[in-house]
Amino acid sequence: MTSIDRKPGMDSESAILVGVELSNSFAPNVSSHTKVLDELAGLVETAGASVVARLTQKRAAPDKTTYVGRGKVEQLEQLVEAAGADLVVFNNNLSPAQTRNLEQALGVKVLDRTEVILDIFSGHAQTHESRLAVELAQLEYSLPRLKRMWTHLSRMKMGVGMRGPGEKQLETDRRLVEKRISDLRRDLERILKRKEREVAARKDRMTVSLVGYTNAGTSTLMNYLTEAEVLVEVKLFATLDTCTRRWQLPVWGPVLLSDTVGFIRDLPHRLIASFKATLEEARQADLLIHVADASNPAALDQIVAVYEVLRELGIEEKDTILALNKIDQMEDPLQVEVLLNRYPNAVPVSAHTGEGLSRLTSKVSEALSKDFLDLEIDLDVGNGRLLAYLSEFGEVLSRTFAENRVTVHCRIAEKHMGPLRNGDDIHVRPYVGLNGKSHQQAHNQDHHQAPSTDSAKIDEVA
Repeated sequence: MTSIDRKPGMDSESAILVGVELSNSFAPNVSSHTKVLDELAGLVETAGASVVARLTQKRAAPDKTTYVGRGKVEQLEQLVEAAGADLVVFNNNLSPAQTRNLEQALGVKVLDRTEVILDIFSGHAQTHESRLAVELAQLEYSLPRLKRMWTHLSRMKMGVGMRGPGEKQLETDRRLVEKRISDLRRDLERILKRKEREVAARKDRMTVSLVGYTNAGTSTLMNYLTEAEVLVEVKLFATLDTCTRRWQLPVWGPVLLSDTVGFIRDLPHRLIASFKATLEEARQADLLIHVADASNPAALDQIVAVYEVLRELGIEEKDTILALNKIDQMEDPLQVEVLLNRYPNAVPVSAHTGEGLSRLTSKVSEALSKDFLDLEIDLDVGNGRLLAYLSEFGEVLSRTFAENRVTVHCRIAEKHMGPLRNGDDIHVRPYVGLNGKSHQQAHNQDHHQAPSTDSAKIDEVA
């Protein structure tokens, strides 16, 4: 199944996309092919090339030498010539040998999905940290492929005095690459430790992190909520560097909101490892807001893909609110109902128009309040340091003075209880209202249920 879309006058490289669906069932699945190649087309175009043709195949297992079968290689060779393509991009990850064999057969450059993603990351990295992370991922990917880069040496005539110059240079390059990888790992480990200290130093504030599939709209949401002026582009991986801003939650108070790099299906493991420092904000956050593009036909697949990446990062158990973004762009209103049937606690929103964001902020406030304690604290009126601490890290609801003592009714996060546990002159007890119930008990009774964060957990995804 192929198609050619000629675009005359193109200055960029022209690419043919190849998608191989591995399955024991040979029933046609045009929808599946279309989804994966549409995403690959977006990656290729973001990298700066133009798509001129597509080719798909369904196989039980990849061919060891060329990934696709011999007949498909011949068909692809004809397609390259007919379309005048400069490169062929596989949606599947190729081995170095498969890439080398395909390039020899087709006479053009052959890339796989990982190489395209790495190329995009390289072009979009802005900070020293992200540039180091991308370079490490690229070098780790290229190390087993150095031989392919030196294929031009095989054309040199071998003989006396000319034996193995390519092999010698290859070994030299390999040693240089391995040393650079070692240096980069050491530098990034140092950055990660510094980042961990920076994030830990902010633990006196509640933190919320935006995560989501690339181009789902996390940066647009960040801008709407905090006026952060983060770069917003309709491109994959427009954001590679973490941005943290103060977000004033109505009623609740200020929190720190972070935007992170977008995820993608089958995100290369070396990229996840390289970007540990950048993703530290999400790892340490008190709450995640998972932003999904509800208008995308592959929204369900993308939601699952994000949860898979979160699992790889080891933060699958963190409370997460699912925000179904871009509802203003949905052509079929039933599409959001399908998503809500699968994720009933999700919040439909539009980061562009602001629709649904008041409900989202309410859910965030509710989720962050889950670990708050409703207390009465009796202390000496002259203990100004502790009174200031309660005002800064808690919500002071009332103060009652009696002689040289003051009783403070305060809501405070459990993680900020440290100073309240140290002191013989401090008495802390649960707040009890006029009806003899604590604030939390009254809240639960009013709602006839235990409080819920309405969060979408990883283990809900099957």
